[in-house]
Amino acid sequence: MAWFSPKPLLIPDIIAINTASCSTKDAVVDGDRVISWTQFGEGTVRVANSLRNLGLSRGDRVVVLMTNSYEMIEAMFGIICGGFCAVPLNCAITDDAVAGMIANSDAKAVIASGEHIGRIEGLRARLAAGIQNHLIGVSSVEEGWHDYHELRGAAETIARAITIEPSDECNIIYSSGTTGMPKGIVHDHSCREAWGSDMAVALRYHSGARTLLNLGLFSNISWVAMLATIFSGGTMVVQRRFDVAGCLDLIQREKITHFVMVPLQFQKVLEYDHYDDYDLSSLDAYMCCGSPLAVGLKQDIVARMPGSFIELYGLTEGLVTILGPEDMLEKVESVGRACPGQFLAVIDDDGNILPAGEAGEIVGQSRFMMAGYHANAEADKESTWAHPTGAKWLRTGDVGKFDEDGFLYLVDRKKDMILSGGQNIYPADIEATIVEHDAVHEVAVVGVASKKWGETPLAVVVLMQGRSIDAEELTAWSNGRLGKQQRVANTIFVNELPRNPNGKVLKRELRKQFADLEY
Repeated sequence: MAWFSPKPLLIPDIIAINTASCSTKDAVVDGDRVISWTQFGEGTVRVANSLRNLGLSRGDRVVVLMTNSYEMIEAMFGIICGGFCAVPLNCAITDDAVAGMIANSDAKAVIASGEHIGRIEGLRARLAAGIQNHLIGVSSVEEGWHDYHELRGAAETIARAITIEPSDECNIIYSSGTTGMPKGIVHDHSCREAWGSDMAVALRYHSGARTLLNLGLFSNISWVAMLATIFSGGTMVVQRRFDVAGCLDLIQREKITHFVMVPLQFQKVLEYDHYDDYDLSSLDAYMCCGSPLAVGLKQDIVARMPGSFIELYGLTEGLVTILGPEDMLEKVESVGRACPGQFLAVIDDDGNILPAGEAGEIVGQSRFMMAGYHANAEADKESTWAHPTGAKWLRTGDVGKFDEDGFLYLVDRKKDMILSGGQNIYPADIEATIVEHDAVHEVAVVGVASKKWGETPLAVVVLMQGRSIDAEELTAWSNGRLGKQQRVANTIFVNELPRNPNGKVLKRELRKQFADLEY
């Protein structure tokens, strides 16, 4: 008789195992609240059963629009443990974008907290009829909403027998907080199992890990940290809103061993006047990702912070390289080597694999590659490269090259995506808003250097013939209609946009033209 099922252990299984084997150990710390693994496991079961009690069925998608808190973690993983699909949204996006993503995902329920309850209430008339009775509020409740704590309190604590297959949707993470068509990245349970187990190894997590979470929990960067901690049986420590003093205090007070942050956060921490007053000796291994990391900042981190510093280059879609501490100084200009469990290559414009030293588009295949873009066959096709073996590989849109040792160096980005403060910003969405102004004939948005964010959007505008408007006035008009992270740093007027013979705007020429700008 077999003692164990050959079925792979998925996230709900790992949480159940930790609930039993790590029962009294801290699972989550949120301010003064300390939640044990027994309590966390019971909480996810209650959330799952609450959604069942509301009439949701396996596979239904549930939007989560919440600020960082224990409840947000419990809600997201309760959704997953119930066989539903979690759809966490960036809180900084516009209301139009929220409505668009709810509709695009065909969500059957929404869980919101704080001021976001009012935002959803304001969008109620735009929501599908099927979601109207499935609005759940945390911390305050509008008329016609369910109270999160009352729902979970009334739900049973015994998990219902459900079948979750590795190919079932686990979550959808939207790549863009936008006014245009969003791209929902679908991770199935098999993919997320690989993210958790592979990243736990690559980022050196262990059962004693105490992980600080201070980026938005909707972000895949935070998901990497949460999954690695869960698969290691560690503890997640929530910082509700990042600030430098609070971050350093939590590291010292909670004896943090692991965290993930974007370059801007590292820069702020190291520039803080009282940085040296804190005891950070508990740090074990921590990671930076989300946007390009300057060599000087890498060297400063290694020199001034204890523990092992790891740089990660990757895509939410599912490719990752790791530059570990043992290679950091010798290969400081690279972003490391392919994480175990995946293959990478660079190809030319004709799809031929290039040798070391030659630059081309980065492509790859991994255990944790996305299942695809939700309801977006065109984007799926554009992101796929056929390997000579016939296997489907992911196109990154980034340009890089390998050295003879297999270390990857980023050269440029074929995609127009802007990486600002660790968030992906898509110019087409900003352009769609700016071009609505009746004085604007054409607009192209490109990323330029920013002291604060790494990169920031710049609007390059061609005005309608005979029309005029002040650049500051158009910038203010645009930013009043854009999400916080989409706002442009400046507007520059030109007579015409550079184009190729087929009429396509050459954004690389614009990036080159404005490369000396910094905001």
